[in-house]
Amino acid sequence: MNYTVGIDLGGSCIKAVVVKPNGETLANHNLPFDAGAEMEWAHHLRELVRSIENDMGCKPAKMGFSAPGLAAADGSCITHMPVRLEGLVGLNWKDFFKFDKPIPVLNDGHAALLGEAWLGAARGFQTVILLTLGTGVGGAVLVEGKLLRGRTGKAGHFAHTSLGPDGPTDDCGCPNSLELAIGNCSLPQRSNGRFNHTGEMMKAIENGDAEAEKIWLKSVKDLATAICSFSNILDPEAVILGGGISNAGKRLFIPLRSYLDPLLWKTDDYEIKLIQAQLGDLAGAYGAASNSLRI
Repeated sequence: MNYTVGIDLGGSCIKAVVVKPNGETLANHNLPFDAGAEMEWAHHLRELVRSIENDMGCKPAKMGFSAPGLAAADGSCITHMPVRLEGLVGLNWKDFFKFDKPIPVLNDGHAALLGEAWLGAARGFQTVILLTLGTGVGGAVLVEGKLLRGRTGKAGHFAHTSLGPDGPTDDCGCPNSLELAIGNCSLPQRSNGRFNHTGEMMKAIENGDAEAEKIWLKSVKDLATAICSFSNILDPEAVILGGGISNAGKRLFIPLRSYLDPLLWKTDDYEIKLIQAQLGDLAGAYGAASNSLRI
């Protein structure tokens, strides 16, 4: 059996897909772990791959890996990961799994876009942005069919886009950032302690809470402002929106369109597309598999 394993390591959960080279999914896995327990994630990874090999009756032909942080230029490991997942930085996955081929490593946002470009909402686009809206804001961009990495691998970190010089700074020192404008990480502050998660705020809005709707629409307007800048810098065909906050559906996409359209520099009759991501929590795992198939 010629199969590939794509693994996406999150802050508290491991996602994995088992796929054929044509993208047909043979299995997927979602395995939580205790982020506070020393290297528990690493032990679970070994057990997961061993279980997949037992189920498939052989070793995978290829493996790919994605995780938070910045990946090395040669794709061998994560080189920078502040605070979380002790032991991840510098870990060579080929050696860790005693695999006979390189296991290419990607940043999780980059991997999610490659997954959406392979099997999801970004298929067919050559220049496209992904924004994942959740606890924070993840991101990545394909430019003329190529993943933009930058000098150190931090290209596409749209979370740390400043919406102005004033206001608090985020974890990367960016003032008044997009992440702080819409991420769940800042919602308690933005709502004066009323909400901890956007899903709670959506329920309040559905029940007619005008103050909750005001907070939400301010965040959507900030997102539109950021996308306007991204459009002028990168000129994408589409912006793919994923993450838990994108599940707001029409409550996100309708006001976002209305705020964005008057801001855009329209040089022709093309309308930049706003599309909800399709692969959910498995996008990074599919992207990791896709990346490995390119090698």
